[in-house]
Formats: sequence, structure tokens, C-alpha cells
Amino acid sequence: MRGEVLHYDEQQGFGFITGADGKRYSFAREDLRREMALARGAEVEFQPNGDRASSIFSVRARMTGPEPATPTAASPRPLPGSAPAVPNHFGRNAENGTIGSSGLWDYFWRGLTTNYVDFSGRARRKEFWGFCLFWTIGLAVIVGVGLSVDLGSGIEQGDDLPIVMICLVVLYILLTFLPWVALLVRRLHDLGLTGWLAILCFLPYIGWLATLVFGLIPTQAGDNKWGPMPVGVRF
Repeated sequence: MRGEVLHYDEQQGFGFITGADGKRYSFAREDLRREMALARGAEVEFQPNGDRASSIFSVRARMTGPEPATPTAASPRPLPGSAPAVPNHFGRNAENGTIGSSGLWDYFWRGLTTNYVDFSGRARRKEFWGFCLFWTIGLAVIVGVGLSVDLGSGIEQGDDLPIVMICLVVLYILLTFLPWVALLVRRLHDLGLTGWLAILCFLPYIGWLATLVFGLIPTQAGDNKWGPMPVGVRF
């Protein structure tokens, strides 16, 4: 399978690759066919084995012979005004092109779909607060719809419980609980911290404060052992 290097730490001998199938694979130095320098964005071929990549080699390494210095029939000269060729990108690096998007709604939607139980990688502050914003809006909509149904059924305030609203709110929280935990873990990874600290966010009295602090701390500069720095972060 073809993929793209997200991160490789030569000193510690580990890294991550995003395959053409959109999945992220981890690898170690022993998974390389031979010693080679792997930069972020390098295109490689590898053999997927579960969540791990093996038999990795650089696509450029397969090319034999120097590139032609002058245009030939195999490498025609580009026509004036034509757009330059754009290399393929996979995973997070695709967000720099037209494949991905990093708007607040996009972060929320990916949190409920592709990142539903994704506890690996990193989540920047924009992703965290984008999810918070639309999760709160969704909760408000659920409460409004539930109350409307309850009042339309003839339930008077103070006489009976708004059963429909309570059921909808409980269902909404249950369905979004795992994405919340996964997001907190990725946010902690983005700070260079272990994801187990997410337990603090569910403790009584201090949970809201821990969540606020973790959401406000800036992204750790550069790559760390949980992956490359999220696309779009500026210092």
C-alpha cells in the first residue's frame, strides 16, 4: 500500500504513516527495509499489518537512473499556462489542499464520525472548542424539541416530569460520550501529556476546571510521540 509519512523520530526509532485508505499506521526502525532518512510528507510503500506498517521503503528509492535533463517524449514540456502537477497527500496533510477542511463545524462533524473513538493523534484548541460549541448548540436544540413535545402532550409545568426531554437529553449525552473522551485524550496528547489525565475532567467539583485548563493551554510546538503538530497551528 502507498502512504505518506506523518512523523518519524530517528533518535527514538518510531513514527506514523497515513495510508491511502485513510488509516494511520505506526512503525518502528526495524520495520524499514533499510536505513533511510524519512522526512514528513515523504511518499512510501508499506505492508499493512493491523495498525502497524512493515516492509517500508521510499517510493523515490525505487526510481532508477537520473531524471532526464531535457524534455523527452516520456516527460513532455508543460504547456504555457498549465497548472503544475500536485502531489498526492493522505490524512492530515490533505487538509492543506481541497480534501480536508478545518472549520469549526468540520471538526465537530469529524468528531462524531471518523474520530468517534479515535484516541490516537492530537487535537488543537480550535478542534476542541469547535466541538464544544456545536455540542452545546445541539444540546440546546434537543432540550427545545423535547420541551415542545412535552408541552404539546398536555404536560403542565410542575405537575409532571418532561419525560421526552429527559430521554432525548440522556440519549444525546450517551451518544456523544465516547467522542468527548476521545477528544479530551487527543487534546492532552497535543499538550504532550498522557491521555489518562482525562479522568480529571470527570471528577466532581474540579472536572469543569480541568476541562477549561486543558482546553486553553496552547499546542506543544513540533512533533511529539503522539504524532505531528496539527495542521494550521501557528506560533
